[in-house]
Amino acid sequence: MRAYIGRQQAVSVEDFAELALGTPIELWLGVEGESDEERAAREDAARDILADNPDLPDDLIRVAAQVIEDNPDLFDVIPFTRSARRRPARKAVA
Repeated sequence: MRAYIGRQQAVSVEDFAELALGTPIELWLGVEGESDEERAAREDAARDILADNPDLPDDLIRVAAQVIEDNPDLFDVIPFTRSARRRPARKAVA
């Protein structure tokens, strides 16, 4: 099954977020090892985007809810269960 946001195909979770936001996901979450200066610049850019688009958070939540509604199988999780059977303790023989 293929999923599209607008005319762009979303292949991964990151694609969904980037297409919904219209910006790379790294802008909002940062990247490992970024310097304080890079972080400040990234956060400044994010604040500018939010100031220009005050409805962006609501739009993103709406898109995410629609994706979840359209793809309930995204949450088909099989819980990992432990075996009720225990191994007997091994005894050393001298």
